[in-house]
Amino acid sequence: MADIFNDGWAWWVIALAVGVPVVLVVLTELVGAFSRRGNPIAGPLRLLRNWVVPAGAVFALLGFAIQSPADQVWVRVVATVFGFLLILLVLSSFNVALFANASPGSWRERIPTIFVEIARLALVVVGLALLFSWVWEADVGGLLTALGVGSIVIGLALQNAVGGVISGLLLLFEQPFKIGDWLDTGGVKGRVVEVNWRAVHIETGSGIQIVPNSTLSGASFTNLSEPAGPHSATTSVKFSTDDPPHEVMALLREIADALPMRVQGERASIDYAGSGAYGVSIPVTGPADAGRALSMYLSWLWYAARRRGFALDGDSTDPLTEPQRLVEAVAAIAPTLHLREEDTEQLLSSARLERYGVGEVVLPAGVIPDEVKVVLSGRATLALEIDGARIEFSYAERGEIVGQTALTRERTQSVTVAGDILTLVVLPLETVDALIRTRPRLAMEIGESLELKRKQAADRLAELGLGRGVISDR
Repeated sequence: MADIFNDGWAWWVIALAVGVPVVLVVLTELVGAFSRRGNPIAGPLRLLRNWVVPAGAVFALLGFAIQSPADQVWVRVVATVFGFLLILLVLSSFNVALFANASPGSWRERIPTIFVEIARLALVVVGLALLFSWVWEADVGGLLTALGVGSIVIGLALQNAVGGVISGLLLLFEQPFKIGDWLDTGGVKGRVVEVNWRAVHIETGSGIQIVPNSTLSGASFTNLSEPAGPHSATTSVKFSTDDPPHEVMALLREIADALPMRVQGERASIDYAGSGAYGVSIPVTGPADAGRALSMYLSWLWYAARRRGFALDGDSTDPLTEPQRLVEAVAAIAPTLHLREEDTEQLLSSARLERYGVGEVVLPAGVIPDEVKVVLSGRATLALEIDGARIEFSYAERGEIVGQTALTRERTQSVTVAGDILTLVVLPLETVDALIRTRPRLAMEIGESLELKRKQAADRLAELGLGRGVISDR
């Protein structure tokens, strides 16, 4: 019995018979605990339990317990498998340690996956070469030399293509932009929808533009989404030099501040460059809103410039200013105001026509109107402004009056917005007052209209469960 233990192999058998089950049980508990927590270290531990420990036990049994010759084929095969599993375990452990818990924005998180895969492949090749050299006594020096020379030849032959790929991968490593950012590369402007090792896919609004990473890495571009915060939608406009600069700047800021895309609490910036040229910068939430904001702004500006008589782009002509248009308009609203033939001349001398673009504010909330407007064409929407949102409750169509509170000298609680391209006949307050004094029926109709709009607003608030507030007509 003593000879058995003196030879040493019995101790190895006992150690393997007792130690391997204990190690497997401990590893099983650890794998279960880390898996429940979602810890990535469970992966290497699972590899250690399922493959490395059993392979190591077989290798120890053959090499130390049975004491098989080291040059025996089965010993070398088992040693090779065990060594390969050790290489995989080391690589898996390093991957977890370096990249699995990488902080957002850190260099470890920015490394492209392809770089990690290439490095992993290189380490596996080197590890296998050393393993075959130690276990099988193979001469791998010549193979490594051949691979090195071959790599140089292939690299020289494909240096342009490979150079573009490498520059693109370096761009991915730096990550100056991410999916969802807006880029302006000079020739392409849009939102990044996909990034891979070869190219960036940019949604331009008219299709997907594919830009090679090597092109971006070799040229300058602008990330419109950085830094975080309000984005400026900028444009240049030109007026006639006869238009007073301060009045034009006030109009430009008024139109910009009315845009729904404007960041609340931020005002537009207006610069005068001389010779009738102005620069406008509108704060919006992001580049996605910039195009829509500028499109709406320039369309609203066209209508507003005509209403003020300014020459946008050097052109102040407006078909609405033709005298015949006003004559036709007064004839169209005559039933609404109960006009007589002798009233026509007075209205033609004091009234005017105005036109508003879709979405423009015709009459804001919280003001006492000094004019009365009659809808000639289009539709005006009435809405209550509550917590920055507009709640529509009524509308005014052809022949209806907008701004009746001018007659009662009350402030408006609702806002009136052009739902369509809206054309209005604008009447001075004194003209309408004179009509009401001689037409009791007109005064009664206006009063009934006021009460109806108040009721509609109250009903709309009650429908939304907001309760009754202080409500006024348009």
